[in-house]
Amino acid sequence: MIWTDASWFDSTVHRALAEAALVGALGGLVGVLVIVRRLPFFTMALTHATFPGIVVAALLGIDLYLGGGLFGLLIVLAILAFSRARGQDLTAATGIALSGGFALGVVLVSAQDGFSKNLTHYTVGDILAVSTADLTSTLIVAVAVVLVLAALGKELLFSAFDPVGASAVGLPTLALDFVLLAVIEVTVVVTVPALGAILAVALLVGPAATARLLTDRLALLFPISAVIGVGCGLAGVWLSTRWDVAAGASIALFVGVVFGLAFLGSAVRGRLKSPAGAHRPMPLEAVDEATTP
Repeated sequence: MIWTDASWFDSTVHRALAEAALVGALGGLVGVLVIVRRLPFFTMALTHATFPGIVVAALLGIDLYLGGGLFGLLIVLAILAFSRARGQDLTAATGIALSGGFALGVVLVSAQDGFSKNLTHYTVGDILAVSTADLTSTLIVAVAVVLVLAALGKELLFSAFDPVGASAVGLPTLALDFVLLAVIEVTVVVTVPALGAILAVALLVGPAATARLLTDRLALLFPISAVIGVGCGLAGVWLSTRWDVAAGASIALFVGVVFGLAFLGSAVRGRLKSPAGAHRPMPLEAVDEATTP
């Protein structure tokens, strides 16, 4: 199959390319907040902890992703509540939500005799099977996330770098935490149809982590990460249609390859600059206009 093949002009491929560009850009933008706030584990956990919502939606015959999204918001609220208990932190709360949420999903499935609803699409995704409704949902979420970042981006970054300072100047840190976690949650939900719950985390961590290796300026992290996400998404769809391989896995593979190349390049630069050959990650410019609310 080549680029001029008729399948490249098929509406299915058009939708897949549009979805890849949208989830790539969305994952890249939100991923910067994930990396800055050090929430990769939370993101991975959220893809699994929403499983009960998917099961309930399947049993009720409603949209799977709506069920996962609503349950995900409950998980976010639970994590915020747990993390503020004495002696607990966000990581411990996330671990509790992950194990508890996934266990509840397994119990619900096992309690249903003859339950045979196919949830494979949720776990591995299929970007070539996304519908117009899926594409519309992704577009709506992408616009909403961009608006949230435009309105609260500085506050979210300030709170991420210095939560104590943010609280001291009067910022509503609890509300900002909820907004951040909710943004990650809805991004996960709309990314799942393309990559599945298992691989969705690749687009929410990989592009931003790669951009982090390329620049130490916050203002550049967002556009670089978004471009990497879009590029990997489109390249994954191309590879899938070119060689008839899984699209979601192809996208995640490109993300991994690009990160690996950036890491090697960064390591080489570190050796050239340091006589001892020790490479240290570039520090983010925490004191920056971008973090001043």
